[in-house]
Order: sequence, then structure tokens, then C-alpha cells
Amino acid sequence: MAQGELAWAQSGSSRGRLRMRNLITLRWIVLAGEVALLATMGVFLGFKAPYAWCFSLIGASAWINLLTAVASPGQRLTGEWEAAAQLAFDIAQTTGLLFLTGGIANPFALMLIAPVTLAAATLPLAPVAILGVMGILASIGLAFLHMPLPAAPGMAFSLPGSYLVGAAAANIAGILLIAGYVRQSAEESARMALALDVTQAVLSREQRLSALGALAAAAAHELGTPLATISIVAKEMSREAPTAAIKEDADLLMAQALRCREILRRLTETPDATDEVHERMSLLQLVHEVIEPHAGVKGVRVEAIVSGASGVAAPDIWRMPEVLHALTSFVENAVDFATSEVLITARFDAASISMEVRDDGPGFAPEVLAKLGEPYVTTRPGAEGSRTGHVGMGLGFFIAKTLLERTGAKVAFQNGRPRGAVVSARWARSQIEVGQAGWQTEQPLAQPFEQAT
Repeated sequence: MAQGELAWAQSGSSRGRLRMRNLITLRWIVLAGEVALLATMGVFLGFKAPYAWCFSLIGASAWINLLTAVASPGQRLTGEWEAAAQLAFDIAQTTGLLFLTGGIANPFALMLIAPVTLAAATLPLAPVAILGVMGILASIGLAFLHMPLPAAPGMAFSLPGSYLVGAAAANIAGILLIAGYVRQSAEESARMALALDVTQAVLSREQRLSALGALAAAAAHELGTPLATISIVAKEMSREAPTAAIKEDADLLMAQALRCREILRRLTETPDATDEVHERMSLLQLVHEVIEPHAGVKGVRVEAIVSGASGVAAPDIWRMPEVLHALTSFVENAVDFATSEVLITARFDAASISMEVRDDGPGFAPEVLAKLGEPYVTTRPGAEGSRTGHVGMGLGFFIAKTLLERTGAKVAFQNGRPRGAVVSARWARSQIEVGQAGWQTEQPLAQPFEQAT
């Protein structure tokens, strides 16, 4: 995928925004919980607190929430700063209620963490930072400015200042750590979702290209008869033409019909049966197609070898766009990093089929090897320093590994000895081999195929 396409995909799959209905519903839940808690404190526990002020604050918040629900359609997505303003109101309302009920000493001071965490999961960095600062300032302020903690008659709590400072520090740490964890997880999830979208797009493209080959074969088969009829009629017209002009037109018609037949013949030209080539292939054909796009790369010799266990028939495998694309991507990467040679080895035995791409370059860096197969991991040079002209996005190995694993392959990355990088994929024969009634190769078990420049 080109860099411009990736940038477009990133802008189109940005972090999801909040629906107004969700914000309103969450606020109703919080307000209902506050009412229930205050009622329990006052009616059942007999705690003394400024209930008039508390219920007035809750009532004002409920009125604002009701107006918001009436004014805004529930399914509407909020803008970034609109959602930030809604969450800032929640922080302010919670801060006000905590001020009336003991400040930071109130165990429910941890409710300040919730709006910041929600913002970290759904909003860009700037609104999250502002809301985080609000939560931190509220925690600090509530440690020094607050009304007494509600208590039963005859009971009075006098908490030391050191405890209040520690509680504020704990609340601040909770805001930073929980919001940070959620933020990191949300970003990783968004990156993974984007990478999977790109993977699906690549797979769809490969499947469409494969379908075009089958369509060409079908067109050649279906158009063969009408083209033959046109040729026969044109010959009759040419032989019985009453004038030179009509004969010239008939000859032109025959020439064009012949040209169409030649085009269709080239479209379906293949060493195997036309009906089978779009469904199955030999391992030799597979490595040939994988190597072919890199035949013109200067400075690197690309070799392929197919070998098998003695006495075991060479398999005929299903033609799968996922396998072709993934192996081509691995070879492209190897060509970019190789010193002078890339070797592709296909091996088979009675139980398994394996493919290996090996180069003689510097190998994988230790910090990259530990993360290969994850999205956005790359050390590929830019287009000006790349033999293939490909700009590294960090998605190639992730896409290739994902595609191969969908076919049942076990993919491994390692460094060779004494140098170079090795990428291997192994399948059970039953996963990709055509049935025993399928085509059997007559090629030798070890067949080198080389393209060098």
C-alpha cells in the first residue's frame, strides 16, 4: 500500500468519538448513584451533611443533562472539544459534590478518574491533557479546601494533613497511571485495527487479481466459437466479394478476428491445462512466480530450489493469493537487505510443506526480531536507498504473517549463521495440497531455478 493510501486510511479510521446518547446515559447513572448514596447516608445511617446543597447540585446537573438530551439527537457523534466540555462538566460536578462531603478524604474521590480515563480512550491528546490537569488540580484543591466529612452524630473525624496529601497523591497517581494505560491500549488497538484493515484490503486485491486470470480463461473459452464463425463468414465474403472494396473489408475482418484469437491465446498460455492453472500450481511454479517480480533488481542474485524427501511425490498445491503475496513480500524485503544473494527454498516430505527465504545481509536487529509480526515495525530504507523502491511502512511483515497464518502456516523469523535473515513458513500437506487425484509433477525432486542480473 502506498504511503498516501496509508495516510488516508489512518485519517479515515481515527479513534472513535463518543455518541451524545452514551454521555447522557452515563451521567444519568452517575447522578442516580449519587442520589442513592446521599439518601442512604441521611436516612439509614443518619450522617450529617449539607444535603440541601448536595441535592441542589445534583438537581442542577440533572436539569442540564435533560436539556442536553432534548437539544441533541441521541445518535449524534460529539466533536472532540464538545465531548471534552461534557467530560469537564462531569469533573466539575464531581469536584463540587466532593467539596461538600469531605473533599479528598471522601472514598468516592476516585470518581475523578473516570472522566479522564474515558477521554484517554476516545479523544485526541490535547483534550485528554486538559482534562487530566483538571482532575489533578481538583485532587490537590480538595486536599486543602473542603467541608467536613459526613459522620454520625457524636462522631467526628479529624484526619491529619499528611493523610490528605497522601490521598491526593494517590488520586493523582491513579489518574496518570490508569489514563496512561488506557491511552496506550487504545492507540495499540487502533493501530492493530488499521493494520488489519490494510491486510484485508491487500487480500481482497490479490483475490480480485486472481479472479481476473480465471475470467480471462473463461473469456477465451467462450469467445473461441464466435470468433471461428466470424473467420469462416469473412473468408466466404472475401471469396465471393463482388468488388475490391468489399474484399478488402472482408480481409480486414479476418485479420482482426485472427488478432483477437491470438490475444486470447496469449492470455491463457500456460504449461498446464487452462482449466487447472487458476486453481492449482506446483511448488516450482510457486517459487517461479515469487521470484519473477525481482528479476530486474541489480546487484542481487535470486535463486530458488525445490527439494523433497526420497520416494515422496511432489505436491500440487492450491493457488492461494495469500501465499503468493506473503512470500513475494518476504523476498522483496530480503532483496532490499541482501549483500549479493537471496535463496528461496521449497521443501516437502510426506507430512509437511515448507518455504524458506534466506538472504546474506546483516540479519534482523535484536530489537526488531523480538517484535517482528507486529504492525509498524520496520528498518527498511527509504525509496532512494531501497533496491526495490519500496518505502517501509512497518506493515509488510505483519500483513504477510497474518495472511500465511490464515492458511494454516506456522511462520518463524530468525537470523541465519553466520549472517543473514531467515523467514520460514510450514504447512501440513493436508492444508494446502490438492487431492491425490490432482496433477502430479514429473519434475526432478531437486530443481534449481535462478534469475540473476
